[in-house]
Amino acid sequence: MNERFRKFSNVVSEVTGTSWAFIMALAVIAVWAVTGPMFHFSDTWQLIINTGTTIVTFLMVFLIQNTQNRDARAVHLKLDELLRAVEGARTSLVDLENCTDEELSRLQAAFQRLKEREAPDLTDFVEEMEAEVAEEIEERREGQWEDLRKLPRAA
Repeated sequence: MNERFRKFSNVVSEVTGTSWAFIMALAVIAVWAVTGPMFHFSDTWQLIINTGTTIVTFLMVFLIQNTQNRDARAVHLKLDELLRAVEGARTSLVDLENCTDEELSRLQAAFQRLKEREAPDLTDFVEEMEAEVAEEIEERREGQWEDLRKLPRAA
């Protein structure tokens, strides 16, 4: 049962996250809006869209939550593996998703203090990175010109 639901929710999440699904939803709303005058904008006409959207929303919440829970679990496992594999990494951080909000707040504050102590101003770092990127771009351009100079010339 769980495996079938997992597969079903994954497929539904994939399909409903496409542009085609959005276009279909817009088409349904457009058809509903166009039929308003035919039904004299009656209570039944309004009830149809309200009921339909409520049912779809209610069901989608469970399907999307299932998919997000699984994705979050997979990301946590991947990060845990990286922490385990990197020498010097703090493996005590592996189980953070099970900490209380207060523990997470204290840890966040500790990392903030560490950041401020080690890199009080990111401006220098950003400028350094921009200079490296600009230098790399310039080197690539020079290499492209060299490649063009090596091409045989037309007579």
